[in-house]
Amino acid sequence: MAEAGQHDERFERYDGGSPEAERLVFERLARVLMEVQVRNRRAGGGGIVRAFHAKAPVAVENARLRFHDDLPAALRVGFAQPGADYPAVVRLSNASGIRQGDGSPDLRGVAVRVQVSEGVSHDLLATSFPVSHARDAREFVAFAKAMAGARSPVQKAFALFVKLPLSVGLRTADRMRRNVQAATRHTVDSLANETYWSRGAMLWGEAGPVRYLLRPAPGTPSAPAPDRRDPDFLHREFARRLGQADVAFDLCVQRYVDERRTPVEDASVEWKDAVAPAVPIARLTIPAQELDSAEARATARRIEDLTFNPWYTTDEFRPLGNINRARKAGYQASGAHRLGRRFVSEEPLRNRVLGRPVGAAFELLNRVVPWHRLPLSLSLLNLVFLRKVLRRLNLIDSELREAPPKAQPAPEPIPERLRTERSYDGTYNDLSEPRMGSVGATFGRNLKPDYRPDLFDTPNPVTVSRELLYRESFVPATSLNVLAAAWIQFQVHDWVNHRRYKPGERSVEVPLPPGHAGGWQNTPGGPAEHVMRFAENEAVEQPGQPPLLFANSASHWWDGSEVYGADEQTARFLREPNGGAKLRLEEGHLPLTGNGVPLTGFNESWWMGLSSLHTLFAREHNAVCDALRAEYPTMSEEKIYHTARLVVSALIAKIHTVEWTPAILATEAIDVALHTNWEGPPKNWLNQLGLWLFEAHSLTGIPKTLPDHHAAPYSLTEDFTTVYRLHPLIPDDYELRDHRFGHRLETVGFMDIQGGAAESQIRKTGLANALYSFGIAHPGAITLHNFPRALQRFERDGEIIDLSVVDLVRTRRRGVPRYNDFLAGLHKPRIRSFEDLTRNAETLARLKDVYRDVDEIDTVVGLFAENPPEGFGFSDTAFRIFILMASRRLQSDRFLTVDYRPEVYTPLGIDWVEKSGMNSVLLRHCPDLAPLLPRDASAFAPWRTVRPTANGDGSGSQ
Repeated sequence: MAEAGQHDERFERYDGGSPEAERLVFERLARVLMEVQVRNRRAGGGGIVRAFHAKAPVAVENARLRFHDDLPAALRVGFAQPGADYPAVVRLSNASGIRQGDGSPDLRGVAVRVQVSEGVSHDLLATSFPVSHARDAREFVAFAKAMAGARSPVQKAFALFVKLPLSVGLRTADRMRRNVQAATRHTVDSLANETYWSRGAMLWGEAGPVRYLLRPAPGTPSAPAPDRRDPDFLHREFARRLGQADVAFDLCVQRYVDERRTPVEDASVEWKDAVAPAVPIARLTIPAQELDSAEARATARRIEDLTFNPWYTTDEFRPLGNINRARKAGYQASGAHRLGRRFVSEEPLRNRVLGRPVGAAFELLNRVVPWHRLPLSLSLLNLVFLRKVLRRLNLIDSELREAPPKAQPAPEPIPERLRTERSYDGTYNDLSEPRMGSVGATFGRNLKPDYRPDLFDTPNPVTVSRELLYRESFVPATSLNVLAAAWIQFQVHDWVNHRRYKPGERSVEVPLPPGHAGGWQNTPGGPAEHVMRFAENEAVEQPGQPPLLFANSASHWWDGSEVYGADEQTARFLREPNGGAKLRLEEGHLPLTGNGVPLTGFNESWWMGLSSLHTLFAREHNAVCDALRAEYPTMSEEKIYHTARLVVSALIAKIHTVEWTPAILATEAIDVALHTNWEGPPKNWLNQLGLWLFEAHSLTGIPKTLPDHHAAPYSLTEDFTTVYRLHPLIPDDYELRDHRFGHRLETVGFMDIQGGAAESQIRKTGLANALYSFGIAHPGAITLHNFPRALQRFERDGEIIDLSVVDLVRTRRRGVPRYNDFLAGLHKPRIRSFEDLTRNAETLARLKDVYRDVDEIDTVVGLFAENPPEGFGFSDTAFRIFILMASRRLQSDRFLTVDYRPEVYTPLGIDWVEKSGMNSVLLRHCPDLAPLLPRDASAFAPWRTVRPTANGDGSGSQ
């Protein structure tokens, strides 16, 4: 016998041949069950109910389960001990997923939760027929899908005789139909007189597999003939019965004999009593009580909020067999859906039918004409279909998942405050999977990783950096200002942070290429060496697997953690003393640490541009706090803080969506698409019609939709991290100017305004002057030969690093595919020659000199080398990751979808987000900047300059 909780191949066989393959099947089936719930809601009215056993005529929480004193020795396992007596919750139900009258032909069910001790309970689920109509989970869900929404006899007949055979085949449908008809032909007069079978098997410790049943205790009186016209006669009969005496059932078990007569995997085979006798082991007693009192009704409502699952147990009693293994994922999904913790958005039939041929047509068209060269309406529709493909094929879950399923305690109630507040660490954003996207959750993938240790140093990354990345002369991005460069770093610090080993613990060594004169100094004051050395990333250990899984030290959600911190201790430390709602500021600036770097949520890689934005949004948080306190005088400081965090985080997400992104991807199509993401499509009949026909979910802005993770649980990805390596945006030199008179205050290099020097400089310059100086200056273009020199010899955490080399090495070692494979993985044609990538003669010569063939080109190099579409600040290939992940960051987040509403944010909070943008944030805290901001563009476009004049009054602004 296998140890409790371990797989025993004598009893179980996995669908697909492995636990992981079966898990993926079950996840798909779980989604189908949620769709079944939606269709049943349409048929039955009201809200989402249980996928099965929707109506409960009886629900009590004061039952008792007592094991017999003469419990057979072989069955004395865990909580099953002679004389042991436990409280139990009991729910007796009709089996249909639609609430209907008790007289409708149906099976009946029972769910029992036996509470052994705090944190230890066992859920027992059984139905009033000895066997399942389905052999396995696929058949079970196919039947549920066919019957979904069927209420009338005609609808049920159509489902049984047409839809079911089309799904499972004629023979299987015939067997299932006969099974169900036999089960529902039985008339039920009282739930107290029914026998309930588990149908699936469970482990009973060392005794091995068993099935269990609950049958009426001897002496249970029969029921008089009921009035079947009464839709609630089963409840009334049970209430009368309980008003007079206890109701009791005997818990019996049937022990496994052999796979032919008592199969574990095939739930459609009855374990006959003659082969496996039912042995009584305990009695379940529901004490006499009043079922129609106010207290009893309140109890029933509490029980309706429970989710029962046979996997809420211990390892000794884990469920066995395919259907039971599927129940964990299926019941958790449907339970979470019912309770408003998980969501499903059905794709309209017209979208499904029309989408395939139109999607195929765009795929063919794009081989000739890329999307950005099409007319506006066609390019927008093309992007819709491209995103559909990417959502289907390029969301890969890398998190270590449970396979096969494991027993677990019944879940604790969700902390009430986290229904309306962002947690400090990103937990409970998805209430059905609290750890999703939280601090410590692993990065996913958009492309299958390609781990090639033999190519880690090929070609030498130092050579790649010097020949292809080094900034020989500054190439400006003239459509943007430096605030755009600071902004994306501000955002990336909220999204992604790979944990590194401490210097000296575990390092990456990159050999210097021959001829690299003078060596490399790896630490301040250290010796010159023939290698570059920097701290390795901490990978999540996977026995027998390469180090390709990494945890995020930030949360994956758009939650402002760069301002607020990623844990409770940091967040509380950043607030004003004594639990105040505001963030700590000193004369309007961030408070400083001992080394001069400020106290804020994330302060690594600090420079004056980051300081400007962190200061600005700390002030914005405090302004929201003041407004909330004035509008809602009775609101607590704790509530004010968390509401202000919601508001500021949403405002940051909005600014990035509708201002920063259209600024860096400056085309009409992107501007329309991004505004559509937030506020819905323009009131243009052609666009509206196109979306109605092909992508109805986009007819409103994402904040008005339900959360949807699409093909994988939400996470940011390693590929996303790669395309946001936008360091060329950073200039090496800065001119600080006075925003009133236009005169130059100081010219500084990047090293003069980074680290601890940034705060002294911004205090000397002033926030308004700093913002103005960055607003009128251009960032670098995202291209080859434009990597900041300052970042190619940069001190961080006691190390001296070349960040361009680090970018190349990290991307290789994390298994992000090289550029040509990256193209193919994103459904673009591979390049066949270096000339396909660039026509620049000098760059072409260098590429050929550095790389042996096009398949070796580094991803970052290829992305920088591409000629982007007109108006784009980065490549079309990087843009593909963007269009997939940009909407995903909104669509998966309940605080930016279903909980983006006045009841959570307050009416003032919603109004604040909707009416604000980057300009209003700037003017709220630096009103003097009003005449300098762009009139018809975002705050990330170049600002109007103030020309110094002889009298110094700045009258020459233009």
